[in-house]
Amino acid sequence: QVQLVESGGGLVQPGGSLRLSCAASGFTLSNFSNYAMHWHRQAPGKERELVAGFISGSGSTAYADSVKGRFTISRDNAKKMVYLQMNSLKPEDTAVYYCNAVGWNSDLASIVDYWGQGTQVTVSS
Repeated sequence: QVQLVESGGGLVQPGGSLRLSCAASGFTLSNFSNYAMHWHRQAPGKERELVAGFISGSGSTAYADSVKGRFTISRDNAKKMVYLQMNSLKPEDTAVYYCNAVGWNSDLASIVDYWGQGTQVTVSS
């Protein structure tokens, strides 16, 4: 089965840094490399928002304006890992962060959308 597991969240002071990790299982190396990977976040009372994305087809990345210049998404296809380096953290970055994979599933013959359970990031003095 496909599974995404996030880790690396925690409590950090404003201006600090955290590195989130997403471990993927249930993918072959060939199909994982073709999946678009994203990080989303959701704060209490707010809807889930996309903060960073990695498009496998082009290798390009994109970021929400609120995190641009502070966050960096990366991936290691050999290890089936996705990372989110978060620097200069602000209290408004406090949220549950989710790993997301989107791509073609040959067994299901359809585009699929997988999610992890999330990891809590709290930015506070």
